[in-house]
Amino acid sequence: MNEIDPAHRFSPEAVRKFDGPTDGDAPGGMNDVARQVASQYRRDTMSPIMVSGVLRMVEFGVLFLSGLCVYFYFVGFFNYLAWQYPVTIAAASFLAVVLLDVTDCYQVVSLMRPIANFGRILLVWAGAFALMALTAFVMKMSQDYSRLLFGTWFVVGFVLLFGLRLVMSRLIRRWARDGRMERRAVIVGGGKAAEILIRSVEKQPYNDIRICGIFDDRSDKRSPPIVAGYPKLGTISELIEFARIARIDMLIVSLPLTAETRVLQLLKKLWVLPVDIRLSAHSNALQFRPRAYSFIGSVPMLDIFDKPINDWDSVAKRTFDIVFSLVGIIVFSPVMLATAIAIKLDSKGPVLFKQKRHGFNNEIIEVYKFRSMYTDRSDPTAKQTVTKNDPRVTRVGRFIRKTSIDELPQFVNSLLGSLSLIGPRPHAIAAQSHNLLYNEVVDGYFARHKVKPGVTGWAQINGWRGEMDTNEKIRMRTEYDLYYIENWSLLFDLRILFLTPIRLLNTENAY
Repeated sequence: MNEIDPAHRFSPEAVRKFDGPTDGDAPGGMNDVARQVASQYRRDTMSPIMVSGVLRMVEFGVLFLSGLCVYFYFVGFFNYLAWQYPVTIAAASFLAVVLLDVTDCYQVVSLMRPIANFGRILLVWAGAFALMALTAFVMKMSQDYSRLLFGTWFVVGFVLLFGLRLVMSRLIRRWARDGRMERRAVIVGGGKAAEILIRSVEKQPYNDIRICGIFDDRSDKRSPPIVAGYPKLGTISELIEFARIARIDMLIVSLPLTAETRVLQLLKKLWVLPVDIRLSAHSNALQFRPRAYSFIGSVPMLDIFDKPINDWDSVAKRTFDIVFSLVGIIVFSPVMLATAIAIKLDSKGPVLFKQKRHGFNNEIIEVYKFRSMYTDRSDPTAKQTVTKNDPRVTRVGRFIRKTSIDELPQFVNSLLGSLSLIGPRPHAIAAQSHNLLYNEVVDGYFARHKVKPGVTGWAQINGWRGEMDTNEKIRMRTEYDLYYIENWSLLFDLRILFLTPIRLLNTENAY
C-alpha cells in the first residue's frame, strides 16, 4: 500500500483545528494516588542522548591524551614535537569515535553490555589504525612513524577505552536502578491494547523505559483500573495536570491508527505538553515503511510530536542565553543605573517590580521589570490591561515602557534560567481579554509554554507587542509563538535578537 506520512497526518495545524467533541473536560484535580505518583517523578533525569554524547567527547579525549602520553614517553617531554604525530593521533581518535558511533556502540544497550561488545570495540579500534596506516602508506609518510610507538598506543588506548566502558556500564546500571537515567512514559488509553503494549515494552532487554501509569477517559467497565500491574491514574484532562508536576519524557497513545477521530481528540488536549508523543504501532494493521517508525527496542512507534528544543539543542540554547545575557547586562548597565535613579526621583516605591507569570510547562515564575506604575496603583495580576495615557503609569514609566527599557532587568531572569533570551513572551497568570483568560480565548494557548518564555520573541518583532485589547491580537501573538516553537534554531534566535532593537523603534502599540 502507499505510504502515509504520519507527520502530515497529525500535523499541529490538524490537531489545533480539530473541532470534534472531547471527553473528560470536566473540572477537577487529580486523585491522591496520581498526585503521589507524580511527586515521585519531580526530579529531572539524565537523557541517554546527553550521556552518550558526553561519553563520545570523553573517549576522544582519553584516546588523544593517551596517544600524546605514549609519544612523550618514547621521545621525551621536552624534545621536539613533530607536527604529524599529534595530528595523526587526533585524527585516529576522532575516527575511532565515529566508527564506534556508526556501529551503534553508543546505544544504551551496548553501553550496558561492554563484555558482549568486546569484539566489536576491538574491531573498531583496529579499523581506525588500519585506516590510519593505509592513509600514511598512500601519502608515502609511513616511514616517518614509529611502529613501536603506535603499537604501544594501540594496546594502551584499547585498555583505557574498554576500561572506561566497564565503568560506564556500572554507572548506567546504577543510574537506571536509582531512577536518574530513564525515559519516563505514560500510557494514554487502557484496556487490552494497553496491556499488550506494556508487555511488549517490558520484554525488551535492557529497557530504559519506566512506565509511570495509565490515563484513560473511559469508565472502569471499558478500561480496567489496573492494567498489566499499572494503575489507571485518571482521565486525559487530569493527565495534563499530572505532566505539569512529574518530569515525563513520553506519552504513548495506545489506540489503533484507524481510530483517527479519537486519536485527534486526544492529541487536541495533549499537544500542549512539552513531551514526545508517540502512537503505538505494534498492533496496527496499517503498515508503513521502516523509516516511518521509531522504536523502543523492537516495538514500533509512530512519532506524532517531539519535545521542542531538547537534549543538545537545549544545551546550545542555554549557552546562547548565558553569553548574550551577560553581554546585555554589561552593555546596558549605564542605562539600567540611570533608569533606577530616575524611578527613585520620580515616585515613591521600589525600583523593581516583580510579577508572577507562566513559565516553562506552566510553572509559575517571578519576572523582574523596572517599576513603571505608581506603587499604590500597580496591578501585579495584570487583570486590567495598561491603556494609552493610563493614569496608573508614572512619567518615567511612560518613557521606559515605550522604549522597552522597563524589560531590561529580565536579562537577569535569562541569566538565572527562569526565562530564555528568545521565546514566547510570558504573560501574567491572570492576564485577560474582555474578562476572559487568554487560555479561554485561544484554543491550545498553553502550547506556548512547551519552551521557556523569552525576553523578546518572534511575535514581538512582527508587531504583536503592547496592549492585547482584542481577542484577535492574542490569537495572532499565539500563532507567531507557535511558529517559533515549531521552527526553532540558533540562527532563528540570532535573527530575532538582532532584529529586536530595530523593531522596537516602532512604539505605536507600546504605552
